[in-house]
Amino acid sequence: MPTGVHLRDARQQLFDAAEQVLLRDGPSGLTSRAVTDEAGCAKGVLHRHFDGFDGFLAALVLDRAAQLEARAAVLREAAGTGTVTGNLTAALTGLFGPVPLAIIPLITFRDELRTRLRQARPGGGIAILAEVTTAVSDYLADERDRGRIAADADIGSLTLSLVGGGHLLFADRDPGPPDAAAVDRFVTAATADAVRRRPV
Repeated sequence: MPTGVHLRDARQQLFDAAEQVLLRDGPSGLTSRAVTDEAGCAKGVLHRHFDGFDGFLAALVLDRAAQLEARAAVLREAAGTGTVTGNLTAALTGLFGPVPLAIIPLITFRDELRTRLRQARPGGGIAILAEVTTAVSDYLADERDRGRIAADADIGSLTLSLVGGGHLLFADRDPGPPDAAAVDRFVTAATADAVRRRPV
C-alpha cells in the first residue's frame, strides 16, 4: 500500500471510505486497515487525524447523524402540506436509508464507541436513532399544532411506534428495502387513530 498518497480532505475521504466498507462488509468488516485500504492511504493517516479508531468511528457517526438533520428539516417543512402519512412515509424511507441502518448495529456492538458518543453530546449513545426520533417527534408535534393530528395524541408513544417499527421494517433488507406501499401501510396503521380523531 502506498504511503505517500496525499488526501485533499483526509477526514471526509476516510469517512466516505468507511461508509463504503460498512455497506459492503458490515460492521464486522469495518477495521482501520479496511478503511485506509479503501481510501488508498497509509494506516497512519487515520491516526494522525483522529484519536484512535474508536475516535474515528465516533466522528464518523456524528458526521452521518448531522447529515440526517437536513432530512429532518425537510420533514418539518412538510408539516401542513400533503398528507401526514405521505410525509412520514417519505421521511422514514430517507431516514432509514442504507447508511443509517448500517451504522446502528455498529453503535450497538461497540461499547467504547457508545461511550465516546455519549461524551460528545447528550443522547449521543444512540446517535442515529436519536436523530430519527427527534425528527419524527418534532414533525408530529407540528402537525398536532395545525390540527392534522388529534390534540390529545400521545406524541411520545406515537414516535416510538413509528421509529421502532420503521427500524424493524427497514432493518431486514434481504432481498431489498421495503417498497413505498409497504411503508405506507405501516405508517397508515401506526397513525390511523391519531389522524382519524383529529379535529375537523
